[in-house]
Amino acid sequence: MLNVGMILYPGFQVLGLSMSATFEVANQFAGKDVYGITLLSEHGGMVKTSAGFCVETEAFDDRRFDTLMVLGDNVVRPASAGLVDYLVESSSMTRRVCSICTGSAALAQAGLLDNRRVTTHWEHAPDLQATYPSLRVDSDRIFINDGPIWTAAGMSACLDLSLALVENDLGHELARKVSRHLVVYHRRAGGQSQFSVMNDLDPKTDRIQAALTFARQHLKTDLNVESLAFVANMSARQFSRVFQSETGESPAKAIERLRVESARLMMETANHSIDTVSTETGFGDQERMRRAFIRITGQPPQAFRRSLRSS
Repeated sequence: MLNVGMILYPGFQVLGLSMSATFEVANQFAGKDVYGITLLSEHGGMVKTSAGFCVETEAFDDRRFDTLMVLGDNVVRPASAGLVDYLVESSSMTRRVCSICTGSAALAQAGLLDNRRVTTHWEHAPDLQATYPSLRVDSDRIFINDGPIWTAAGMSACLDLSLALVENDLGHELARKVSRHLVVYHRRAGGQSQFSVMNDLDPKTDRIQAALTFARQHLKTDLNVESLAFVANMSARQFSRVFQSETGESPAKAIERLRVESARLMMETANHSIDTVSTETGFGDQERMRRAFIRITGQPPQAFRRSLRSS
C-alpha cells in the first residue's frame, strides 16, 4: 500500500482535503487499497481548518510514508520548528514530498526546494522567490514535478496534483476514470497556466459568454465577427462594441488568445507536430501561430516545446 500523509496545521486551507477523494476513488477503480491516507499534525488531535471546523489528526512519529503532502494556507506564515524538523528527517525516507499553495514555503524553510523549479499560488510567488533566491519559482504553472518534489499552485490545483500522482502511480487510463468519476476535467497539465483566458475576459452578459463558449468549442473554424455576432444574436457592429466594452479587447484579440491557450495545452498533453497544432487550433499555418505565440507568450512555439521537454 502507498501510504499518503497529509500534513495539517492550524488554519490550513480546507480545500486541500479534497485530494483524499482522488485517492479514495483510485482505490475503487483499482479494485484494492492502493492508497492509505493519514492526516498528520505536529501534536496530533483536533486541528482547526480555515473554514472554522476541526479535523482529527495523528501526531508526527517515525512512521514511513510513500508520499508526504504539506497543505496550504490562505496566508503565508512561518512553519513551526517541529514541522521543519519533521520534513527534514522524513524527506530522505519518503519517495516524494508535495506541497499545495503556501505549503511550498514550509518545504523551502526545510531546505527541500533549494535549486529546484517550483510553483505556488500566483499571489504568493513573488514573496517566495524573494525570500528564497535559490528557488526557480514559476508562478504560471498548475504544478511542477522536480525529482522527488512536487509543488502545486493554490486552491483547486490540489486536485490536478492528486490526479497527476495517481496517473504517475497507476497509469493514464485509471486517472482518467477517476477524474470522470469526480466530475472534473481530466487533470490540467502541470505546464498549463494558472490563468484561464475565459476567466480573464469575464464577460458580463450571457450573449457574449455564449459567443466565447462557441469560439472555444470551434477554434478550427473561421471565427469572424459576423459568425460570433450570429451566435450572440446581435449585429456585427453591435457585437464588436459590446464585446470590447465587456472584455476590454477586440473579438479578434480574444480569439487569438484562446487559440494560443489551446495550442499550449495540445503541446503539453501530447506530442503533436507544430503543423498539426496550428491546424487544429485554427491558426491555419505555422507562421501565423508563431507570430501569435510571440505576441502573447514572448516566445515561438518551438521554444515553448523545448522548455516543456527540458522540464
